[in-house]
Amino acid sequence: MPTADLLLIGAQARTLDPDRPRATAVAVADGVIRAVGDEADVRDWRGPRTEVVDLGGAHLVPGLADGHSHPVWGLEMATGADLSAVTDLAGLRAALAAAERVDGWVVGYGLDHNAFQGRPIHRDLVEDVLGGAPAFLRLYDGHSALASGAALAAAGVTGPRAFTQRSEVVCDPDGRPTGHLVEHAAMDLVADVLPRLPYAARRARLLELLSAMAATGLTGAHVMDGGDLELVGSVAEEGVLPVRLRFAPWCMPGADRDALDELIALQGRGGRHWRVGGVKFFMDGTVEGGTAWLEHADCHGRGTDAFWPDPEAYAAAVRHLHAAGVRTATHAIGDAAVRHVLDTVAALGPDGYGAHRVEHIETAPDDLLPRFAALGVAASMQPPHTAYTRADGTDEWSRRLGAERAGRAWRLRDLREAGATVALGSDWPIAHYDARAVLATARSPRGAASAHPGLTGLQALEGCTTHAARAAGESAGAGRIAPGFRADLTAFGVDPVEAPADEVAEAPVRLTVTGGHVVHRGA
Repeated sequence: MPTADLLLIGAQARTLDPDRPRATAVAVADGVIRAVGDEADVRDWRGPRTEVVDLGGAHLVPGLADGHSHPVWGLEMATGADLSAVTDLAGLRAALAAAERVDGWVVGYGLDHNAFQGRPIHRDLVEDVLGGAPAFLRLYDGHSALASGAALAAAGVTGPRAFTQRSEVVCDPDGRPTGHLVEHAAMDLVADVLPRLPYAARRARLLELLSAMAATGLTGAHVMDGGDLELVGSVAEEGVLPVRLRFAPWCMPGADRDALDELIALQGRGGRHWRVGGVKFFMDGTVEGGTAWLEHADCHGRGTDAFWPDPEAYAAAVRHLHAAGVRTATHAIGDAAVRHVLDTVAALGPDGYGAHRVEHIETAPDDLLPRFAALGVAASMQPPHTAYTRADGTDEWSRRLGAERAGRAWRLRDLREAGATVALGSDWPIAHYDARAVLATARSPRGAASAHPGLTGLQALEGCTTHAARAAGESAGAGRIAPGFRADLTAFGVDPVEAPADEVAEAPVRLTVTGGHVVHRGA
């Protein structure tokens, strides 16, 4: 009989396996769970080189997966000064005046739209504290930024631009850029001239980030971008990635058949603890940026356009990828965007069932909810995003939507009760990657979503385990503690199902195991 590389004993295991929902011991060999039961059931797996870990009563669950994250591309986004604590214009000006320059630039991220206190986003609000330095400040949503005059000059941006996707260099009535850059193509004009970290620094930051993620109990992440696959592949060859990464490269408007075929060819590329599996689309942008695709204009008269200027071209691209067996994930925040994605999947016919997913779904009317289950479309949602809204409706998100649509915020529980697969994530660096906060906030929604019931403790755990696996098409080998499943495991000091949400948010992480490798040991 072969022997185990790792034996976990003394656990209170919640397996999420209906055949054996509870256990106290697990045997792991070659990155796969080989036996589950009590200590007697795994005794014969013990060999001279087996590592035995006594969990001392810790609560063992399937390894947590972040259903939507950007741990590689996000390293570029989360560069410079962290502006997430800024709440008003005075605070922003003070933070920029004190910010450390990077090769002469002021770079920042995580800036809340609410910090502008209802004023139009304009470089004139901050130019005088920058001392002439070029500045590039990403707003928290990752879909807009503020650039100073010097930064615009460095990028050669002197007026409006035309794009193949819904993007905008916002200009004043005289055609002069205000510095507000909306959506990816516009932001990239300046982002492409920013100082770039050398390889060694990016490698170190990636490992540091993934290790920190593992320390919160994460064993995997659905990466909603193409990332830097060369960097990831190199790091994976040199050691063990603490978090398993599944990449979905972007498909942007204007992609022709050759571009789609290149995405198809990427599928399955990977190495230990990483692979490409899926393609990411954008059907709209964000509510705060005025680019969420809504069935009726927002309170500023915006939001009636899709990210793909021709929505049917999006549907054609999905059909082409689907015919090649490629799973898709589509960013859709507004009700019109969500509806179009569901209509696109419905048009695929029965063989489209279960192969596609929608990301974010921040506002959705009642009639859309049962369609997720009917079409087998997974809802991938990020509970920590609710922290950017306010229960009294005074935040930018709520004001733009108006009371009725803001009242449909992040309908996690409603989707679950409608029978949908609901995968949970953080969208780091848009929100913190801490898996415990994802679980806790799913149970106790904040801001505009606080009027709705949250998920139960079990539903939240499923959102980061069985439902995350289902959303990725991995239910046959991930998301449960069962023989033959991959050995991704998380041990907490409290029961993440029964403990109050606030205790889960601070729960000690005793052990994190990814692919049979112990990647974090807690106190």
